[in-house]
Amino acid sequence: MSFLGEKNFSHEDQENIGILICNLGTPDSYSVKDVRAFLREFLSDSRVIEIPKIVWWFILNLFILTFRPFSSSKLYKSVWTDEGSPLMVYSKKLIDRLDEKLPEKYEIALGMRYGNPSIKTALKKLKDSNCRKILVLPLFPQYSATTSGSIFDKVSEEIRNWRWVPSLIFINSYHDDENFISAISNSLRPKLESEKPDKVVFSYHGIPKNYFDQGDPYHCLCQKTTRLVCENLNLEEKKSITTFQSRLGNAEWLKPYTSEVMKSLPKEGCKNIMVIAPGFSVDCLETIEEIDEENKEYFLNSGGAKFTYVECLNDTDLHVDFLKEFIEKKVSVWK
Repeated sequence: MSFLGEKNFSHEDQENIGILICNLGTPDSYSVKDVRAFLREFLSDSRVIEIPKIVWWFILNLFILTFRPFSSSKLYKSVWTDEGSPLMVYSKKLIDRLDEKLPEKYEIALGMRYGNPSIKTALKKLKDSNCRKILVLPLFPQYSATTSGSIFDKVSEEIRNWRWVPSLIFINSYHDDENFISAISNSLRPKLESEKPDKVVFSYHGIPKNYFDQGDPYHCLCQKTTRLVCENLNLEEKKSITTFQSRLGNAEWLKPYTSEVMKSLPKEGCKNIMVIAPGFSVDCLETIEEIDEENKEYFLNSGGAKFTYVECLNDTDLHVDFLKEFIEKKVSVWK
């Protein structure tokens, strides 16, 4: 096996601290071809789909990748901006703002688990910048094997080919970090005061219930984030609900489902609701189209009167300041 080394290493070179920021990823464009390539990579990940590979290969290639890219392409097109995919646009802006705030010796790179820029490309950038210490920060506040676990796999897969393995800090979750809770709470507080909703819906991306039954802590971490935000805002328990969205297939996923809650809330007397998605660091297809369009329609068509979506932290000061402090705190062990 050939390992990737440094042929021109010098003791005089300044060693830097690398910050690898990771997100899920997005197609390069909303074309059917690019969407199909993205879905193939995403749905081929055994952390995401825990079905025997040979069985899943036939389902994926003969059915899902034959039909789904066409419908998904239309959805991506509906949220695409002049700058590109919202997830990519916000992620890059966030990285740029962090880069301005962090000390000079910090090298920051963006790596997507699926699509571009890849984690491999991002790690090479840090390696070429002489980063002997690397902090890996997936932008998934609540750990799941399907997200942060998969990113760990990909980072490990790449670094195992390096001759000189760097010191690593891997952040698997920050769901209950005090400053994260404050950032989410402060993004919600002004709208709570102005809109006075009957209920706040905390919507998180779902995972199959079977994964939870086998030990994935994601459900519990989501519940804790909701509880801590509500405590921070002095929000009564009956004024909030935690739900899960983005189901795939016919298997049971974490409940209650966001879509079903949207249809039932008006019948329970909740005509004015506010929805926030604390499991998403930046707005993307699942928040813009699925929450603020599809689920909004479910709610209004079921008798709801007012639907307010609170945007993700994106590249706001709240997010940048939280991440800067969080990163500096975590790497302080190297000083």
